[in-house]
Amino acid sequence: MSLPLPYFRRPDGRPGPLALAHRGFSLDGLENTTAAFRAAVELGFSHLETDVHTSADGVVFLFHDETLDRVTDSTGRINELTAEQLARARVGGNEPLPRLQDVLRDLPDARLNLDVKDWNSVRATAGVIESTAVHDRVLVTSFSDRRRRAVLRLLSRRTASSAGVACTVLFTMLGPVLPAGLLRFLLRDVDAFQVPARYGVVPVVTPAFVRRAHRLGILVHVWTVNDPAEMHRLLDLGVDGIVTDRADLLKEVFQVRGVWG
Repeated sequence: MSLPLPYFRRPDGRPGPLALAHRGFSLDGLENTTAAFRAAVELGFSHLETDVHTSADGVVFLFHDETLDRVTDSTGRINELTAEQLARARVGGNEPLPRLQDVLRDLPDARLNLDVKDWNSVRATAGVIESTAVHDRVLVTSFSDRRRRAVLRLLSRRTASSAGVACTVLFTMLGPVLPAGLLRFLLRDVDAFQVPARYGVVPVVTPAFVRRAHRLGILVHVWTVNDPAEMHRLLDLGVDGIVTDRADLLKEVFQVRGVWG
């Protein structure tokens, strides 16, 4: 299966699965911080999974939650606070919230998996991608396919994208019965499925799921996998990427299998 978009290429140029660091790498809970992203890069990770929210005055920050309350020493909704106000918040009491534009500049070899969390971030995220010309370094995703596609429509160049919930359900439920040509047309802007291995007790990533995706030229990335035995099982199924909180353990698994590099 060809990989037409640069985002999906491994740093060593060899074919093989991608290792994606979920919100960077921090065993101390400093998720989505520059420190966590640097730690993942220092381990040898090129692909960083992260999330975007946008301040009231249009600045894109890398942060998962709608509010500051869970992981910072501040409170309030991100889209109701200015960039200046957000700059005072500290994740874990120590680390500032990183801006998307700054991380792209400071980690020039990193590729970012951008989960667009709200409609307020659509135009702002597209604006950063356009102004920094990082179309080959980012993947645009969202649980909302409408929101994901809204970002893609604002971009001047083809940019990698993974399916939201609606497209994933379409593929899972109708994939076995729809003609491949029709299915690929319906999923024409989907380059990857980024899915959990199972939803509750229901398996999602099965051999048939992986085979059908690959027949359409679509990659399969699985999140969020922190157990080495499960990492091995999924790689044996032929998945194309694993998203993990435990970048250290995933690196060891890749090394054992001879696919780290």
